[in-house]
Amino acid sequence: MSNAHDHSQAGHSHGPTAADLAAGDAAARRLWPMVLAVVLIGGYFFVELFVGITIGSLALIADAGHMLTDVVAVSMGLSALLLARHGRITDGRSFGWYRAEVFTAVVNAALLIGVGIFVVYEAIRRIGGASPEVPGRPLVIVALVGLVVNVVVMLLLRADARGSIAVRGAYLEVLADAVGSVGVLVAGVVMMTTGWEYADVVVAVCIAVWVVPRAIGLARDALRILNQQAPDHVDLDALRNELAHVPGVTDVHDLHVWSVTTGMDVATVHVGSTDDDYARVLADTRAVLGEYGLVHATVQVDPVDGGAGCCDRLSW
Repeated sequence: MSNAHDHSQAGHSHGPTAADLAAGDAAARRLWPMVLAVVLIGGYFFVELFVGITIGSLALIADAGHMLTDVVAVSMGLSALLLARHGRITDGRSFGWYRAEVFTAVVNAALLIGVGIFVVYEAIRRIGGASPEVPGRPLVIVALVGLVVNVVVMLLLRADARGSIAVRGAYLEVLADAVGSVGVLVAGVVMMTTGWEYADVVVAVCIAVWVVPRAIGLARDALRILNQQAPDHVDLDALRNELAHVPGVTDVHDLHVWSVTTGMDVATVHVGSTDDDYARVLADTRAVLGEYGLVHATVQVDPVDGGAGCCDRLSW
């Protein structure tokens, strides 16, 4: 909900705003691609894990581990979108379930990092001991199937990866698996042509090293939202300067900007004014905030003459 306040009157919008409806429509468009992605990835995960264990391939097991996180990621992302769309907004949960997407991204990142650590540990253990003989032909066949599945799922999720941090987390994991499938394919070809048994281990480590930094980046973005930091795309200094130049505004303070989830930024601000036309100051201030995409905003106009309606500054 988007509210605006001044000292002469308070205006409240009733029911969902246009931005809320747009967010709901976007969530609906993401549902079916993610359902299909869960089916495709889940089916391939069991195939890859079975073959990996059967032939003792660390690369396939590592890629299957990433596939498992994909299944969890897309499933949780799907749940987050369903909650965001259908979760009931109450007085105690005024933003609904939009933050579910952010928590999902944190869990996805943790799973990816955990799989990466396991693969590196297992690779070191194998290098230090006897590496099992892994046939190259099954690696090539399974990797080709996996690459096709990953590419299809990436195409399903790509359009919404920028608009939802939950979908972006799932997309990054599928992208990592696509790279992993290429690596497994290369390992299979190398082992078939040269017989070098450590190709499987090397590819597994490369997959882990490639994925972990991206997982850390995803976790950092999610934690930034949970910490209520200002989004990167909002220049607070420029915003504060534009607000200060609104006609009638003499002071800008207690400016706070944060994100509820990806694509839903909110703001609160107090502006001091000597102008008696509070409605005009309020409208102009909200227009500036709107230029920065801050349509969910609360604005308070404070008279600077110290009158009865003047509010003290907040301590944070």
